[in-house]
Amino acid sequence: MQRFKLVFFCPVPSTQGVLQHLFAKFPRHVGRIGLYGGCAFVSRGTGQFTPLAGANPAIGSVGTQEYVEENRVEVLVLPDSPAGPKQESRDSVQVTRVVEELKKVHPYEEVAYDVYRLEDF
Repeated sequence: MQRFKLVFFCPVPSTQGVLQHLFAKFPRHVGRIGLYGGCAFVSRGTGQFTPLAGANPAIGSVGTQEYVEENRVEVLVLPDSPAGPKQESRDSVQVTRVVEELKKVHPYEEVAYDVYRLEDF
């Protein structure tokens, strides 16, 4: 079973709303570790960015460097179906759905995120 870790950065006031939405939309796939649900690791830091010409920033102004208190959020994304032929492509489709949903509910115009393939040992 191919698992993924989704890491994204979110303004502190919006973090719980985004997480709860993903947990509710994908209860069997996002934030599940064994018999535990709603699992995430959240750490706080400062994000920085400068909106460029043509941007429509949720925070800040075009051309001005912004500093925002953000959370780094880490959650597991599990596959949709048991292992079998062509499983890897189905697993990738599931994580793609989760990222698409993240982009819909996240407050930023451009969401900063990473997806990592995980290995079992």
